[in-house]
Amino acid sequence: MRVAIAGAGAVGRAIARELIENGHDVLLIDRSASAVKPERVPEASWLLADSCELSTLEEAKLETCDVVIAATGDDKANLVTSLLAKTEFGVPRTVGRVNHPDNEWLFTEAWGVDVNVSTPRIMSALVEEAVTVGDLVRLFTFRQGDANLVEMTLPPDSPYVGRPSGLVPLPENCQLVTILRDGQVYPPSGEQPLEAGDELLFVVSEESEDELQDLLAPRVRKD
Repeated sequence: MRVAIAGAGAVGRAIARELIENGHDVLLIDRSASAVKPERVPEASWLLADSCELSTLEEAKLETCDVVIAATGDDKANLVTSLLAKTEFGVPRTVGRVNHPDNEWLFTEAWGVDVNVSTPRIMSALVEEAVTVGDLVRLFTFRQGDANLVEMTLPPDSPYVGRPSGLVPLPENCQLVTILRDGQVYPPSGEQPLEAGDELLFVVSEESEDELQDLLAPRVRKD
């Protein structure tokens, strides 16, 4: 897979290293000469240019990319890069970094962003996930398909404690992804009984979240 990353700062370089380690072809783009230091990620290709310029993206052959990641520290630049990648080059997947939470509402398909990554939202969700039991916590939003990755720590009084996961009548547009228990990851085999304290990860549409909450922990929403 060929991936272009706009922004060669600490975030962009970290993403590049991870993708290269997983066998992907990575191009790092940055307009600052001080940021373009190929020795920091020697396995990547580098381009000193402004990702908001159409000529830059043409030079980068963005039409050959499977994914473009807009990871600069400037939300405006991330939006423009995503929009150009999607509308001018038909890149199948764009990921936009949200630096300021007030700008998150802009990072949608209208601006060419398939997936937005908001650091403040993720950190807040991880805090909630660590301290809440019996409450649905949204961890991530998938722009395509209008679905969310959500987590719930199953409370002891859930009506489905002790019952096989396959017998839980999940709402429409909801899928149990995995069960986390005692530091282990368990696939939702269908016969795996649920236990109090299990961390359950679901992909679910936004309109089905309340139904899922009421199903697994009805007391929480009634209090």
